[in-house]
Amino acid sequence: MKIQHRIALISLAGLMVAGFVYSQIYIHQRSRQELEEIAQELALTWKDKLALTAVQTELLENVIIEYTIRKNEIINSPINEDSMVRKLQAVQRSEHKALKKFLSEEQFEDYTQLNKEITQKA
Repeated sequence: MKIQHRIALISLAGLMVAGFVYSQIYIHQRSRQELEEIAQELALTWKDKLALTAVQTELLENVIIEYTIRKNEIINSPINEDSMVRKLQAVQRSEHKALKKFLSEEQFEDYTQLNKEITQKA
């Protein structure tokens, strides 16, 4: 094979990889932006229901994003259902610890109670 053909093949392969990487970055950014918008809406809803301050609302938004990503990774992983449930429970315990750091005890209790009611309705 001539050197020109090798260079052409390597260039073509490089372009294909670059296109794939760019598309993955674009899709990830778009998904992240959608998640941030949803988290912002949820945080504003909780702000009204729990009488959160602006700082608490921002912290809650960050927690929603972080733990939604963690939960989705577990849900999309190829593990059995029992392991998935255990891992999701561990993530929820961690999420509750993070929430307790900036929510008052009353706000946290209201948060967990309202979450239970929402879950039961669904």
